[in-house]
Parts: sequence; structure tokens; C-alpha cells
Amino acid sequence: MSLTNGSPSEAARAAKLSSRTLAILSTEDRNFALQSIHDALSTAKSDILNANARDLEIATKSAADGELSQSILKRLDLSRPGKFEDMLKGILDVKGLDDPVGKVDMRTELDDGLILQRQSCPIGVLLIIFEARPEVIANIASLAIKSANAAILKGGKESTESFKTIATVISKALESTKVPNDSIQLVTTRDAVDPLLQLSQYIDLVIPRGSNELVRHCQRMAHMPVLGHADGLCHYYIHPDAEPEMAASVIVDSKTDYPAACNSLESLLVNEDALKTILPGVASALLAKGVSLRCDPQSKAVLTETLDKHEAVMLQDAGESDFDTEFLDLILAIKTIPRTEDPLVAVDAAVEHINMHGSHHTDAILTSSEQTADRFCNGVDSACKFWNCSTRMSDGMRFGFGTEVGISTNKVHARGPVGLEGLCIHEYRIKGSGQGAAMYGAGGSRQWKHKKLPL
Repeated sequence: MSLTNGSPSEAARAAKLSSRTLAILSTEDRNFALQSIHDALSTAKSDILNANARDLEIATKSAADGELSQSILKRLDLSRPGKFEDMLKGILDVKGLDDPVGKVDMRTELDDGLILQRQSCPIGVLLIIFEARPEVIANIASLAIKSANAAILKGGKESTESFKTIATVISKALESTKVPNDSIQLVTTRDAVDPLLQLSQYIDLVIPRGSNELVRHCQRMAHMPVLGHADGLCHYYIHPDAEPEMAASVIVDSKTDYPAACNSLESLLVNEDALKTILPGVASALLAKGVSLRCDPQSKAVLTETLDKHEAVMLQDAGESDFDTEFLDLILAIKTIPRTEDPLVAVDAAVEHINMHGSHHTDAILTSSEQTADRFCNGVDSACKFWNCSTRMSDGMRFGFGTEVGISTNKVHARGPVGLEGLCIHEYRIKGSGQGAAMYGAGGSRQWKHKKLPL
């Protein structure tokens, strides 16, 4: 990894050249580089956390002055229990995965001695722009190297000291490997983003990780495809046949495990027939965890009657904007879904609300019926759709991807948590024996066989 203050075009060109070297390295060479990065970061833990502490000190003051959001401040903290260890584990997890490059998923005999195959290959050069989250450097470096992609990283100013320290450690580690140093670059100039977004001759894909504003800016300015999500406005729908204790446990985890994450719960939809039977237990458990509940009139009326009076006074009224807000905090909006003669019609109403107000990230249902769950999952237009489990499961590490470069709500290429496979595309190769196109068709003497072959 190199720290560069050079011009964006110089950095992008160097990354492009390095990507061609990466593409021909063996699996063993790339895995050796990952092990070297892991060992170096582990050894430098104290230096990295000290640098992160300096960033946190400045960021805490900015947050107190209202210049920085609390959600970004939480994401910045690398000393959060288990976070540094998870970063290191992610590198080894990626190392242990199968090589995603060169996997053949189609073979066709076009004619005698003319074999077509489709196989995976690297995208080329990735531009990753992110805010806070110092661990992103290690995550992306490991995924990029394993998938034989070069990567240019641009972090936010709030994480400068952390980024520089981690980048320096990784750069030194790569010196003893066959991975070119310029294949992973950290751009430090503050005005580099817009010029980089125009360099489609060198950069193949942009992955923004951060605020809605950052993602929208990249989508407007980029001359190459953009992969990612602008919001994580996640929903849970409670059907009347949900198991009450499970509902309380799963929803509390979805909201409180890490409220600043993009996969945390923001809106709770409750079937009218579950207001008195399931919602009170869920609401009480949430209030005990310090969650502010913003309720529509119907849910608030029921909870006011059923909760302890000390809990009931903490209920708040929801405004329409609350159902379009990614709080990233201990705040949850609650909306009632009217009962219907056909229970599946109520599911459709919940789906309609989610598709209209959600961000197509992660949405879930609590029900004991597979038919009901399938109706919900088939209707919701989201990258991740869960049944009876926490929305916090939407994560590359938890999916077994080792780690992720981000979560995509795109409709092409990769969707959901993007790991190694999402950083590969496919190419077609033909092995022939002297055939020409003129040999086939109306003017030729040969006919296509198009015979599918085993992999």
C-alpha cells in the first residue's frame, strides 16, 4: 500500500498497471500477502490504537460542537470491544476462502475442437471512498488482493491519523511480497475525489461507504459504475402468529446491537392483531434498552393501556418523516398495519409500505408461517430479506464472506454484502483448432453443435 499525495491521474494509472501484475499472481502469492498484512497489523496494534485515539479526541470535540454526527463518531472508534480483533480475523477468513478468480461456470462445445467457457476474473481497479471506519482499509486491502483487484482508497478527514498508520503498516508488509505496492493506495489529498471519479480509463468501479450525501455525490459525478447503498432504512414486520418472546429478542438485537450500523432496525410495522398480544412485550424490552419509541396513534393508544405507567410516559408521537428516516441511533418508528380478512393482504400492505419508504437494504418478517414469510420475501424489493432473525445478520463476515467492501442495493452485478465473488466479473474464453466464422452459417460447410459440457 502506498500513501500518495500525487495527482489523481498518477495514482489511478499506477493502480491500473499494478492490477495487471495482480491478475497473473498465483493464489499462494496473494495469500502470502494477506498473511503478511495480518501479522504486521497485529504487531502494530498499539501504534494503530494510539493513532485512532488521536482521531477520536478531535472527532469527539467536533461531535460536541455539532460538526460531526454521533453515528460517524461511533464508527470511528477502533478500540470498541472486539473491533480490532474482528478486523484481523477478517483478513485470515478471506485468506482461507477459495480463490474466486478463474472459476469456470459454463462450458460449451461449439463444434468439434471448438470449446467455449465462461470464467471469473477481476474487475480491475476499485475506487473506495469512505468515512470513518478505519478497519475498512484492512477489509478492502484483503478482499482486493485476494480477488486480484487493485484499489484506491480515500478516507474521511476524521480518520486521518488512523488511516495513515494502518496504510504505513500495510505498505511495509507488502514489501516482502509479490503484490505491487501501488496495487493498494491511500489517497490523502482532500480534493482528489472528483478528479478520481472522472478517470474511467483507469478506474472500473466506485464503491462509496458513508453518508447519503457522499453516495449521491458519487452517483452524480462518477464516469464509471457505482456500487453501494445510500441508506440503511431497515424494517421489521410483526405478523399476528409471531412467537412473542422471539419477537422481543430479535427486534431488540436488530435495534440495539449497534444502532449506528446500516443494518440496524429503523421502522417496526405491527399487524393490528399483534398490537395487544406481541407489541407490549417488544416495546417494554426496547424501552429497557433506552430506545425511544415514536408511535403512530393506534400503536401508542394500545401501548399506553398495556404498558406500565412509567414506560407509557416515555412513548412519543411519530411524524410522517419518521418513517423515511435512518436514525442510526436508539430511536425506532412504529406503524400499525390494519387487520384484513385475508391475513396475506395485510402482508401485502406491509410490503407496499416497505417498498415505498425503505432503502432496499435489509427487511424482515416475524411469523410462524412459511407461506406468509414467502409472500413477504417475494414481494419486498430488497437486497436482503430475513425471516425470524435479526437484521444485523446482513453482513459479509456473518454470511461467511470473510469480510465485505460494503452492502449493495444495486440491481446489477452484485447485491447485498459484497465479498470476493462480488469483486469478480466474468469473461469468455474459446479454445479452437483453426476455425473461422465463415465456416458456419448459410455460406459455410459446418453446423454449430452448441453442446453443453460438464464443468
